[in-house]
Amino acid sequence: MNEEQMNEAEMQVREANLRVEQERTQNMQQEIMLNQQDKNIIQDQLDLGEELERIDFLLRGYALEKDPKTGERKWIPPVNQDMIILSDYGVHLVRNTIAWYLNKNTLLSNYDDDTIRQKMEDFASDLNDTVFMEYEKVFQYPTFEDCKDLLKERIENKKKMRIFAKEILGKKMTEEEKERIEADLLAQIEPILERELEKIKQQIMKEKLKRFMIIIREIQDAVHSTYNRAFGGQERRTLREHIHVSETTGQQPLLQQQKGGMFDFMKRK
Repeated sequence: MNEEQMNEAEMQVREANLRVEQERTQNMQQEIMLNQQDKNIIQDQLDLGEELERIDFLLRGYALEKDPKTGERKWIPPVNQDMIILSDYGVHLVRNTIAWYLNKNTLLSNYDDDTIRQKMEDFASDLNDTVFMEYEKVFQYPTFEDCKDLLKERIENKKKMRIFAKEILGKKMTEEEKERIEADLLAQIEPILERELEKIKQQIMKEKLKRFMIIIREIQDAVHSTYNRAFGGQERRTLREHIHVSETTGQQPLLQQQKGGMFDFMKRK
């Protein structure tokens, strides 16, 4: 074997080693990327923080709207006080209660159908009892200003109705006559002002309570959905299957060394 053949053999060996090293580096990079992707998928699947935040905004009466200028969706506080059903205390109570259920411990549990039904019955019953016992603290009662504004609005509407009744009969009302109608209405309501304000307060609360039942239903469904993901341990089983598939995909067969290397070349020569 002459010197030229030896140099050629050494060059082939170096090139082979370089290819092996490059492929090994690529395999390591791919494995790191796959591991990071798996970690992100698992974290997203088990992290319910965004869902809890969404529930918190909804409990406060916020609405998710799109900014026409930026196209970004953001939570907008309620303009109408009728949309605010729960007080800050009530929101805190409900949010903290469901946070005990909407978490990865529940998701990764293993429940059968009977256990889920029993837990949901207990949850719904205890939530209703707690709200009933703390009724005055849980709901957002209208303020005096809210009741006063509504009473003024009703008086104004009555004034408009009387003016309209006169005008429809062909009688044109002067400003002085309109002011007299308003004064008469105020004189009629003055003796019963306190009672009217209390009546308005009760009416506002009655309207809010109509919406509370659907809020309770929505909370129950959110907790029930979390329990259903843990039915038969399917959530953790799905994660294990995903991890197993990812590990199988990420494993690359070890590169086999070229048979013989330089010595095989020498034999062929």
